[in-house]
Amino acid sequence: MKPRGAWVSLVARLILGGVMLVAGALKVSDPETAAQAVRAYEILPPGLADPVGWGLPFLEIAIGLLLILGFGVRHSAAAAGVFMVVFIAAVGSAWARGLAIDCGCFGGGGRVDPGRTKYLEEILRDVGLLVLAIWLCVKPASRFALETDPNTSTGDAVP
Repeated sequence: MKPRGAWVSLVARLILGGVMLVAGALKVSDPETAAQAVRAYEILPPGLADPVGWGLPFLEIAIGLLLILGFGVRHSAAAAGVFMVVFIAAVGSAWARGLAIDCGCFGGGGRVDPGRTKYLEEILRDVGLLVLAIWLCVKPASRFALETDPNTSTGDAVP
């Protein structure tokens, strides 16, 4: 990879990983509120919404740490990309169905006054993060990563 691309991948890794880490960390200390946020979307049955709400923060933290450290970048970015697609679809669904909820992306969540929804901003943010995830799936090698360059057969680290 050209030196510039390795720097772009580093920035993408740190932004995407940082967002995932912060999102998970803000929710992990209050699993009931995280479960409430998942229930507010009215997509999953209650028996599934609670375990998803409780487990999601731990997955976000794990993906975020892997990205920040630069280990398993392609796979971690792919997982983050799947999360972004699911989040975009869930927010879009809530918006289309006329639900007035806070996305719960960074803690909180649940019903809000109809004028307090921020669906467009949330979708645009997640689309931007999806673009970073796609970049990292295509160009995972970056500066200061623990992982060796996945594009070489010799295992040489990116300088």
